[in-house]
Amino acid sequence: MKQRTLTREVSVTGQGLHTGEPVQLTLKPAAADAGLIFKRTDLPGQPEITPRVSQVTDLVRNTTIQEGHIKINLVEHVLSALSGCGIDNVVIEMDAAEPPILDGSAKPLVDLILSAEPIEQDAEREYYELDEAVSVTRGDSSVIALPYDGLKITCTSADDRGIHTQHITLDIDPDVYMTQVAASRTFTIYEDIEELLKMGKIKGGSLDCAIVIKGDKIISKDPLRFKDEFVRHKILDIIGDITLLGKPLKAHIVATRPGHAINAELTKAITAQMEGRKKKNKKRPTVVQPTDTELDIQRILDTLPHRYPFLMVDRVIEFIGDDALMAVKNVTINEPYFNGHFPGNPVMPGVLQLEAMAQAAGIIMLRKGGKTSKGRSTAFFMSADKVKFRRPVRPGDQIIINAKIVKMRGTKMAQAECTCSVDGKVVSGAELMFAIVTETDDE
Repeated sequence: MKQRTLTREVSVTGQGLHTGEPVQLTLKPAAADAGLIFKRTDLPGQPEITPRVSQVTDLVRNTTIQEGHIKINLVEHVLSALSGCGIDNVVIEMDAAEPPILDGSAKPLVDLILSAEPIEQDAEREYYELDEAVSVTRGDSSVIALPYDGLKITCTSADDRGIHTQHITLDIDPDVYMTQVAASRTFTIYEDIEELLKMGKIKGGSLDCAIVIKGDKIISKDPLRFKDEFVRHKILDIIGDITLLGKPLKAHIVATRPGHAINAELTKAITAQMEGRKKKNKKRPTVVQPTDTELDIQRILDTLPHRYPFLMVDRVIEFIGDDALMAVKNVTINEPYFNGHFPGNPVMPGVLQLEAMAQAAGIIMLRKGGKTSKGRSTAFFMSADKVKFRRPVRPGDQIIINAKIVKMRGTKMAQAECTCSVDGKVVSGAELMFAIVTETDDE
């Protein structure tokens, strides 16, 4: 599915629910992959903030984000409307700290978005799909997100007294959102109003933008738009809050008595899963690179096909220019060949010292271009000349391997001069010939 933005910019004015301040909100088209960006045009430099759950600072009856000196209150309705309508890239300009509450629902924002004529962009939309279930609990509230091919929300809403309990399940797409979710209005319990005012909240609140529940009575300027309007608004808020993930989410969310605080916890938990996947999938180079200056054992394993008990290089200490290196082979009594070479007088076989030199020289050649568009390459030992074994190598010794490419034949054959040393004294040496063969070569 393609990403979407707006064809033209559109604006709406109103006042903030909590600040009570007048504000103009303008939606402007943005480039593919830009995401949703808030911009405070009333602040010096007109700073921008890309909303993420890590920026959340206030969750009392709204979701507030802040980064540095830029702060945006009650982001959930705007984010819900944009996400619900399938809009990926938009700049949201505001000349105050809080978007207009309008009628307390996302319907006026949806109408604004549609008037701007959403349009597809060239880039594909990238969804986040869950690896496994994610769940959070907070008091008597709980939310769980399950792997699902789409966005489905099952929600139960109820107050502390169990009055006005409502339940609904919706498969969310733009049509469902616009017709069954967007028009649901925010609501509050009558007894909570005084405390919210003491906290400096709902300065712009009125029956024009909210429903008030008093006992078993519903106080509303207009009739309910749905018989289960409260739970639908909870879904509206969930959609807005999970937009702070930064990617459209595919999941089945099952929520019992959700609110902004637990919605944020869910989004943080999913973000943690997403970041964990990124680290897990972050691949090391699969072969030594020209920019490498040394290699640890893991990078050697990435580069050479050899494995226990035949890997004879433990570490590349240093690459010397493009054609030479210094490497280490630690010799321990645990080497399997010491059982038979020789009983009571363990000595490292000379042929294995030769193999260590060949592996070191192969690493140099692979660093010079061992991976091509044709596939991964391997250095194959072809011949040895001027081989000399000068001193025995015993358990506890550390072999320093010096290897240098001295002659190239095209790009696939090379000659190397190599030595093995222990305690600064050469114990063996040879001139080696080897070839580089790719996975697709037939030789």
